[in-house]
Amino acid sequence: MSSFVWLDYSERERRKMLDVIELFRESETVDELGIGSIRDAFADMLFPGTSTIMTRARYFLLIPWIYQHLEGRRVSSAQIEARGRNTEIDLIEHIEASNDNAGNIGRLARSNLKRLASSVYWQGLGVWGIRSFIGSQTQYYRSLDRYYQGQARHAGRLSERGSEHDDLIAPNWHGGLISPPPGFLTTCSLRLSRREAKYLAERITLSPGCSGSLLAALVRHGKREDDMTFAWEHPYYQRLNGKLSVQLDHARNFSALMHGAPLLYNLILAEQTNNDTRRDRYCLLLREWSDLIAERRQSLEHWKNGEFWTVVLDQNARITPNTRSFVNEWWQLVLDAGPRDIAHSEVARNLVTYRERQIKKQLARINNPRASELWGGDSGIAPLDYRWRISQILIGDIFDGLGGGDA
Repeated sequence: MSSFVWLDYSERERRKMLDVIELFRESETVDELGIGSIRDAFADMLFPGTSTIMTRARYFLLIPWIYQHLEGRRVSSAQIEARGRNTEIDLIEHIEASNDNAGNIGRLARSNLKRLASSVYWQGLGVWGIRSFIGSQTQYYRSLDRYYQGQARHAGRLSERGSEHDDLIAPNWHGGLISPPPGFLTTCSLRLSRREAKYLAERITLSPGCSGSLLAALVRHGKREDDMTFAWEHPYYQRLNGKLSVQLDHARNFSALMHGAPLLYNLILAEQTNNDTRRDRYCLLLREWSDLIAERRQSLEHWKNGEFWTVVLDQNARITPNTRSFVNEWWQLVLDAGPRDIAHSEVARNLVTYRERQIKKQLARINNPRASELWGGDSGIAPLDYRWRISQILIGDIFDGLGGGDA
């Protein structure tokens, strides 16, 4: 039996590990060739506070409301985790009974739910400026007894004028967090009211973690645009300039360029397993990819490697030299050899084979019959969209709320 174990480092690191676990359940988002750190760098700069396993925007309010409710009852550090879990599990039933339950986290698992909504949204709550407490959920739980004691001391000193030793009690939640509707713990849906949507829109556009992002720009744009596969298909893309335009152009080029690598990886596995149907499929997908590269040839030829890495490393300085080397070699190979020759290029095949071995060691599938037997047939083949799918849903929820008739 295998398990993941980590010490109590930052919530960001913990969230990333949990997201990795979830991603392994989605074949289209598995990172077989180790470019996830670059993908996530662009996702964090374009759509900060989001996660691929989020579902609906109202959880950005339901979670702090639950904890504010428990804090108001002075639930202790020893009890808060269990009480919070029970409250979230109970809320699943009430959401499911509502007229807007799409995206109800835990609707199938119910009491057996492993990853609570609060865990999924904890990092985003901080980025959007809704959670003021700095630290992980575990650290938050541990802090509550001390927090209550500080509140009591503060209250006792309110009548002491001119006290130079008054404790400053840092709030756990944004001071302007709107209050929940009456009975939200028993009557609850995932639809935002106009008041709630306005608050979330303000947090996205005003909080330091989001204000300069594409997410904030699209919220300020104020018009719902649906059914686009990528952010660069949005009509607002043509109006972008400056930093956002540069970021999105780099992200678009990187998505187009690197999409061929996992396709070639899967083609090699299809050949290795003697699966003619899958082999033909990946040959076709590689031809379609080569057509895309041909369409974007001029843009890719003017794409500056140094500027790309400056943008990426400014967001995530810990991208490894091996990852940079792999991307640079693939980049040069596509431009020099031409995308139509990639499927048959021994250099390209060796590069992909070496990269997988570099990442997975003895667990690599290429040239490993036992490991390749576990291949599902489509590992990491979706083009990079940098969390655009979930961002569309979150933005759509906000616009729907702003357009609603209730306050």
